[in-house]
Amino acid sequence: MDIQRARDVLQQAELLVTADGVQAALHKVAQQINLALSDVHPLVLSVMGGAVVFSGQLLPLLNFPLDFDYVHVSRYGDARAGGAMHWKVAPHESVRGRVVLLVDDILDEGHTLAALQQRVLALGAARCYSAVFADKLHGRSKPVHADFVGLALPDRFVFGYGMDIEGAWRNLPAIYAVKEQ
Repeated sequence: MDIQRARDVLQQAELLVTADGVQAALHKVAQQINLALSDVHPLVLSVMGGAVVFSGQLLPLLNFPLDFDYVHVSRYGDARAGGAMHWKVAPHESVRGRVVLLVDDILDEGHTLAALQQRVLALGAARCYSAVFADKLHGRSKPVHADFVGLALPDRFVFGYGMDIEGAWRNLPAIYAVKEQ
């Protein structure tokens, strides 16, 4: 997407969650994770690239020791609809015997998170939790539910706070939705 088109998309988008609302949701999910995992010393696996902003702001709010790594799997690329799963960096065997916390930006259809959980458990993780910044409410059944959720979003194409639109606007501090036609 060229710079002018990106600016036009943002100008026409609807603000769904302000930067203050995003930060409130971030602190809420951090508190939930602190209560549940403070005695565990988990391995936190951030799902690149969407979770980079969420992970980067979440980790300093966690008040327990942890190990950190990442995985990179995509079903979207620069598209607006999910496709085939592409593993760029798969979970390593370092998960064996560990409590793992998967951190992702959004739980949409749930296929990516379900595949990640299956892979981590197949590699021998003792337990696998998941934290998503946002859960999209679209009314369809999902193969997995997140253990920790920052906020719920409507069934719209959203971007900002790590979520992109055709590769752009992951860096926004708020969450926007593409204008409905």
